[in-house]
Amino acid sequence: MPIAARAFAATSADGPLGRYDFDRRDPGPNDVAIEIKYAGVCHSDLHVVKNDLGNTRYPIVPGHEIAGVVTAVGSGVGRFKVGDRVGVGCMVDSCRQCGPCLEGEEQYCVPGMTQTYGSPDPKGAEVGQKITQGGYSTAIVVDQDFVVRIPEALPLDAAAPLLCAGITTYSPLKTWGVGPGSKVAVVGLGGLGHMAVKQAAAMGAEVTVISTSDRKKADAERMGARHFLISSDKAAVAAAAERFDLIINTVSATHEIAGHLNLLAKDGTMVMLGLTTEGLPVYALPLLWRRRRVAGSLIGGIRETQEMLDFCAAHGIACDVEVIAPHRINEAYERMEKSDVRYRFVLDMSRVDEAA
Repeated sequence: MPIAARAFAATSADGPLGRYDFDRRDPGPNDVAIEIKYAGVCHSDLHVVKNDLGNTRYPIVPGHEIAGVVTAVGSGVGRFKVGDRVGVGCMVDSCRQCGPCLEGEEQYCVPGMTQTYGSPDPKGAEVGQKITQGGYSTAIVVDQDFVVRIPEALPLDAAAPLLCAGITTYSPLKTWGVGPGSKVAVVGLGGLGHMAVKQAAAMGAEVTVISTSDRKKADAERMGARHFLISSDKAAVAAAAERFDLIINTVSATHEIAGHLNLLAKDGTMVMLGLTTEGLPVYALPLLWRRRRVAGSLIGGIRETQEMLDFCAAHGIACDVEVIAPHRINEAYERMEKSDVRYRFVLDMSRVDEAA
């Protein structure tokens, strides 16, 4: 039978999120039904709710950082059982046939991955859902191949944001071979940035945080950063020229990036992770002069996501979270726009019926 879900959804680009109850599909043979315990709040949720990319369909339940417990499994499910602690990240399906999918990088599926919310959802037709609906809800049904196991060492609330923030930073650190001796800079100490610092430090890198002020310096050092660079300090920035092998840029707003290129060593790379909706000027000469690169990276595949969770569990890494009741989501969005969170809001979905 369909599973009733209680949720918070956006119904327009300029209105607040509010209660929205709907049905999830009846679990099929390969499906896992999950009671959502916690849902992380990602900055990209805000972009989608506000229709910044111009393709949002309403009503929409955001949320792609999902941690919960299995409540039912289909007849063909062999990897999970009722009671397992599991997670769901940014995608719930892909074509499974293209090159990236066969390589375990479903996030780069050529026809396009099925995102956890906002994608066409033919499987939801039986319950009247035309698009996938996300984690700001009490339940979800997902194909077993897109469910990951959350190790016992990770608290569910702090593990939830790992399903986006954690894998978004882990994947480029692994792709660009970060390890002992690597010099890594992280631009912006927010939801993504604080995970990049913790993970890079655990990999053995010498980590520097680049920020606009020293307001979070103590936090950065606690997380494993050895240096803190204020971007407006011209002398300090000049002294750091050609220092870094990799710069992880997590800023999700329009900002100046050309000046960061001189901080890269020869063959260094700046990886852009923040979702910005305007162009960021880059000049050729700093790139040419030291064979530098500007690149992008998008979450990780399912195998890599599981690897990330196991890595974080082994090294005692989790997100710094502020757990709130779902009815406070609009307040959370307002604070997130002001960078007033350390470092990730997480919705406690057991409190979904709590009044404002």
